[in-house]
Amino acid sequence: MKSAACLTSSSADTGKGKSRQSANKVTHGFHLVEGKSGHKMEDYHVAEYRYENNHELGLFAIFDGHLGDAVPSYLKDNLFDNILRESAFWMNPETAIKSAYRSTDKIILENSTRLGPGGSTAVTAIVVDGKDLWIANVGDSRAVLCERGAANQLTVDHEPHLERKYIEKRGGFVTILPGDVPRVNGQLAVARAFGDQSLKAHLSSEPDVRHVPIDSSMEFVILASDGLWKVMKNQEAVDLIKNIKDPQSAAKRLTTEALTRKSKDDISCIVIRFRC
Repeated sequence: MKSAACLTSSSADTGKGKSRQSANKVTHGFHLVEGKSGHKMEDYHVAEYRYENNHELGLFAIFDGHLGDAVPSYLKDNLFDNILRESAFWMNPETAIKSAYRSTDKIILENSTRLGPGGSTAVTAIVVDGKDLWIANVGDSRAVLCERGAANQLTVDHEPHLERKYIEKRGGFVTILPGDVPRVNGQLAVARAFGDQSLKAHLSSEPDVRHVPIDSSMEFVILASDGLWKVMKNQEAVDLIKNIKDPQSAAKRLTTEALTRKSKDDISCIVIRFRC
């Protein structure tokens, strides 16, 4: 079983794996590099397979932290366990995922003294028996599907200006200053996140959830933090790796290109290929 890994300073973390039980084979590769923004690595990932309730699950996630790495590290260790412990998971995965996101955020906030003031975005993917894909996200970490060569974004970028009414209804505000991205209360560049105790009154941790039945038209999914998406469009990312069959090499190619395009942020990428 391939487990998540914490990154040491100035290191690249890379690896790959494959499903073993499902008739519909799934392979994955990941590559993460520390950015040049002056703080230690705040991105974490999960890429593993588990056999639960007579089903093989592929569990994949990118957690992009801010103001420290305690919250993304906690999510790496706990979020999938919390999802799979939900009694509704096998009958209603969407309900279970939303409930686990909420309960996990509640625990993070209750332990903010230990975990600190920071927070994290998340994009999670659960592949069930190589047949069903459940994608969820909060924040701007993104999942993009390649289907017959075309890019299809499966997640929603939760940007402050898009959720301005919700933020203002809860007593917050959105700043849009020249040369900067929109921010909640002039601070956070996403409208949904785990943690962020000081801003939580104005933020949501409710994920957008999407179910995609896996069929022969689907080639691969890219999960990545905004260190990639800030410098690369969805179709550009798909085109860059569509002919690279090894998912680890594909993930590394994406991160390398993001660095070439002068991305300063931490860059984390998982490529999940179907029927390889």
